[in-house]
Amino acid sequence: MAWVVLLMAAVLTLVNLVVWQTLETRVSERVDQALDQEMAEFEEFAAAGVDPRTGAGFTDLDNLFRVHLGRQYPDRNEIIFGHVDEVPDATVPTGRVRQGQEPLFDVSADPATLGAVLASPSGRGTVDTPEGELRWAKLRVGPPAGSDVPAGWFVVGYFVDADRADMHRFLRLLLLVSAAGLVLAGSAAWWVAGRILAPVRLVRQTAAQITEEDLTRRIDVTGNDDIAALAEQFNAMLDRLEEAFSTQRRFVDDASHELRTPITIVRGHLELMGDDPEERREVVRLVTDELDRMARIVEDLLLLAKAQRPDFLHCDEVSLAELTSDIDAKVRALGDRDWRLDEVGEGTVRLDPQRVTQAVVQLASNAVRHSGPGDTIVLGSALTERDGRRTALLWVRDFGPGIAPEDRERIFDRFARAGSARGDRPGAGLGLAIVRAIAEAHHGTVRLDSAVGRGSTFTLVLPVDERSTGPWDAS
Repeated sequence: MAWVVLLMAAVLTLVNLVVWQTLETRVSERVDQALDQEMAEFEEFAAAGVDPRTGAGFTDLDNLFRVHLGRQYPDRNEIIFGHVDEVPDATVPTGRVRQGQEPLFDVSADPATLGAVLASPSGRGTVDTPEGELRWAKLRVGPPAGSDVPAGWFVVGYFVDADRADMHRFLRLLLLVSAAGLVLAGSAAWWVAGRILAPVRLVRQTAAQITEEDLTRRIDVTGNDDIAALAEQFNAMLDRLEEAFSTQRRFVDDASHELRTPITIVRGHLELMGDDPEERREVVRLVTDELDRMARIVEDLLLLAKAQRPDFLHCDEVSLAELTSDIDAKVRALGDRDWRLDEVGEGTVRLDPQRVTQAVVQLASNAVRHSGPGDTIVLGSALTERDGRRTALLWVRDFGPGIAPEDRERIFDRFARAGSARGDRPGAGLGLAIVRAIAEAHHGTVRLDSAVGRGSTFTLVLPVDERSTGPWDAS
């Protein structure tokens, strides 16, 4: 059934794309023809036209534009106007000369849009307006021969979105018909598949007898038909489940080991502690250090457990620039390094600022651990947009020893370490696992770019509109 539906969906998608591309091409060709026609008519009139008041040639562009535009009847989606260069102490009228009827949007009266059109080095282009995309063409018009009056521009524009509206209505109807056909085909395929795969119930009933406490049972495989193949795959799945439970147990054992080590150190120092005050102070310092490390391990494990809960994040609208500045101020206290702010993204984003700060600070802490005093560590952020979806990027770059290729995936696992850090004793190997958990909770990822001997760059890639709910609108 899935293959039938996918095949039909692919065919219908291809049909819709071909129709859309064809209609889009026709609209574009119609607009270009309209622009070419208006330009050709003006060039013909400017070359041979005469001033109806004097019967002679035009002496200034303002009169030329007015006479020509008075004889034009533009389409509702068109705008035609002339613009005489505004020069000081001009003896003739300057500025815009527009068609008589009101266009969808008066580009000639909007300084920003008009400036973008006239300043463009190209003779054709597009510009966004409140009425949608405007495709324009312009022609530089010089002053009449032997005259010192200002030159100007003749501009023709076409509001493309108005023509596209009919195309979009047709495409919506085509999509609706395609979806209805796909639903009907899927329903038929479902009915046929149900009759053909009725023997699968046997496998389902057998599988229901397998409990999570007993993963050792397997389905008896007899014959060599599709049902036997299904039973073999189900047995393989049970093998993977059993391995997953074994992995979980190994994780518990690893955690127990990480906690058992500081407990053993604390016990040993306390048992051997003498009466000497200096020795007691040293023992207390070591014991306190181990207890702190054990507390950090417990807190990290609890944080990783909470990462699976829906209330792990408390998202809010924050300024990416302010968030980056706050993080930069906090990480500078992590160590005596040459801290630099690479780039600061501008814009309002929706995310959990505390969790993101926690992740970036953890990355900065790792950079400090793998660098020396005075080494450069770079922080930065950016806000990108693609296909209407915004993504926040926050990165930490160091110039330390880098990470070997075989360690780049493993270091994000729990209790995994890559090499040894400078200075302090390495942590429990939970920091990058926490960073990845925070990124995945935001429906994002952690990107690593590293080369041995040249440092590493860790980048949080967070789709900041993914979790938006309620009245907030990312657009």
